[in-house]
Amino acid sequence: MNSEQKIKNKKPDIRRLEDMKGVLHSKEWAKKAPNFELYYMYRGIEEKDDLRYDITVIPPRTLGNEFVKTKGHEHCHNFQELYTVLEGEAIFLMQKQQNKETGKIIIIEDVFTVKAKQNESVIVPPGYGHVTINPGNTELKLSNWVSKKCISDYKVFEKLQGACYYYTKSGWIKNKNYAKVPDLRFEEPLKSVPTDLSFLN
Repeated sequence: MNSEQKIKNKKPDIRRLEDMKGVLHSKEWAKKAPNFELYYMYRGIEEKDDLRYDITVIPPRTLGNEFVKTKGHEHCHNFQELYTVLEGEAIFLMQKQQNKETGKIIIIEDVFTVKAKQNESVIVPPGYGHVTINPGNTELKLSNWVSKKCISDYKVFEKLQGACYYYTKSGWIKNKNYAKVPDLRFEEPLKSVPTDLSFLN
């Protein structure tokens, strides 16, 4: 069964511009733009071994000077997540806080990106917040497996107006709301989906 069949009778959660204004680089542009739909999250398409299978659809678009992206979140209790690109191309940005326990000044100790094409996969490591970007001119469809116990936490991304880097038409731009941001690392995607997903629990 392909992705179209899997989501055919499933109602998505829809992320609109109004939900995203606080995490965008082009805030002046966002103030004047209509509240259009940005991307679609089809959650709980399958369940297996305490894991949930979702599909996200992100049409191509620029938001001012920035490429369309997900809002960004962290996982409570350090759950990992597995993403696979079904169609299109994705950039995954992942960032890890140095002082997550104190919750005061937020310093990023590590940040890296992975560019993935169709049938390539990416694992979100424990303790990393993440954002998914559609940098292309075609629709991006991606699936994810994640623990049903995993709770998404958006607080850091909302507080600091996005991830520590924005991906724009001019390339990567640091988010100045973060106290310290290291240089970006660039990693390679997995060429196949792991057969054993028990690590996600």
